This record gives sequence, C-alpha cells and structure tokens, in this order.
Amino acid sequence: MNWPSVGVVIPTRNRPELVRKAIASVRDQHYPGELKVLVVYDQTEPDYLLASTEGVQVLVLTNWRTSGLAGARNTGILALDTEFVAFCDDDDVWQPDKLRRQVAAVLAEPEAEFATCAIEVEYEGKCTPRLAGRSRVTIDELARSRMAMLHSSSFLIRRSALVPEAIGLVAEDAPGSQNEDWDLLLRAARRTPIVHLDEPLVRVLWGRTSHYAYEYATKISSLRWMMQRHPEISGCKPGAARVYGQLACWSAATGNRSQAWQFSKEAVRANWKEPRTAIALAAMTGAVKVENVLSALHKRGRGI
Repeated sequence: MNWPSVGVVIPTRNRPELVRKAIASVRDQHYPGELKVLVVYDQTEPDYLLASTEGVQVLVLTNWRTSGLAGARNTGILALDTEFVAFCDDDDVWQPDKLRRQVAAVLAEPEAEFATCAIEVEYEGKCTPRLAGRSRVTIDELARSRMAMLHSSSFLIRRSALVPEAIGLVAEDAPGSQNEDWDLLLRAARRTPIVHLDEPLVRVLWGRTSHYAYEYATKISSLRWMMQRHPEISGCKPGAARVYGQLACWSAATGNRSQAWQFSKEAVRANWKEPRTAIALAAMTGAVKVENVLSALHKRGRGI
C-alpha cells in the first residue's frame, strides 16, 4: 500500500511540558508513510530546541497570521506540502495507531475529504470515552449537536480540500478562535459526510489548562457568530435550542440575568425539553453556579 504523506499541525502557547507530550505521541505513531510535525507558537517565544530531523521531522514556526488558534493552525497548513493535514492540540495526545487507522479509513472511500475519531476525556485524573455511535457524520447531525467527540485533535483532512473553492482554511474571524473547529466540520460536511472511526484514539485533557474554559463573553460571541454563519443550526429546532441554552448559561455565569432570560425564552420556543435552559434558570436564581455544574459534567466527560 502506498501510504500518503501527513503533516501534523500542533499550535501551542505557554504549555512547554504538555506540548512535548503531544509531539512525542505524534512521533510515536505506527504510521508507514511520510510524517512531519509543525509546532506553531502563538503569542509566545518559540522553543527552537524542539526542532528535530531525526526520525519524524519536527519544525518550529511562529504564527505569522491572525493571533490565536485559528491563525496558528493556518500558518501550519500553509507551510505544509503533504497530502493530508492533521491537527493535534498541545494538551492532547494520540494513541499509537491513531493515524494509520484513520488514513486507512479515508483511503477506503475515495470521495472522503475529512475524517475524525472518537476521544477519551481526561479530567482530574479520570478518563471517560466519548463515542459517536456511527461511522459517518452528516451536516444535519452537526447542526443538531456539536458532537464533542469530533474533537479538533482528531481531525484528518485532505490538504487539497483546504482551499477557498472547497472547504477552505480555518476561520480566523471566529471570536477568540472559539468554535472554529465546529465551523470547519460544518463546512466540510456540507460537501461530503465526515468519515468517523468510532474508537477513542485521542486523549483530550480538560480543565483549567484550557485557554477557553471560563471565557464566557467569548463563548457567547462565538456562538452568536456560528448562528449567523450557519443557517442549518437555526433551521434545526433541537440544534437552535441547544445553542440558545448554552448562551443562556454563559450569560447567567457573567451575571447578565436579562440576557440569560431572553436566551432561555428562545431555547424554550425552539425545544421546551432543552436541559440547558433549566441550568440557566437555576443559575439566574442563585440555586447553582455554572462553574459547579461544569465541574460535575466534566467528571463524566461532558460539558454544557
């Protein structure tokens, strides 16, 4: 079998120990084809000592595009000449067979452009698998739910599809570079279903190491950006209710009760069974704190 070349983009910022683990997990892949790693430093001084030409090549770059995760990813994409591009966040690690099995799944379907795999979430030392229960993911399913198990660290994409006339690059106008991964999934699924390998081949670290864990204002801005950008979400009542419920929760967390109440009403109009509405209402009354709910959900590998 003629295995295609793969370039792995690892954006990083102020996490020197974690990024070394991420790089090591990529270099330890049981992948028969050409493999190279691009570590892209964003808003911080690069550590050129990470560069290596032994075995799997590791290159170190500085983000020369828009500051933030999206620009860092695009810096890596545009520096590659490989047939495929894969993403790995600097606080996540891959299982040794991740890449080989994913590439094989894509090559089995010549029309496929984009692939993901399931994950296991690590939170406070406990790991919880997150599976999708399917081998294909459509745009309708992604509009209905973000499907958190389709994590960016599992993305594998044909580089030829990351051009403006196809899927395009990562959206650098996403507020705070949040939800840029969901946006990319939707744009890809609009063309052809996502190939999904439903086994947890990526371990994702959750907790306060995340740059976005408690940036509620940015979460609100990015979700509103998604609703404006993707009519499929607002056109799907359960999907719209889910987003409005999240917006209500994040608004309640910031203390903006008026905005939280408005988003709660929108969620109920779309789907009165949406559970996030109840969380938001409880947070508005002071019965619970959104942070405490998040912590409890994270222990089960889930979020709001």
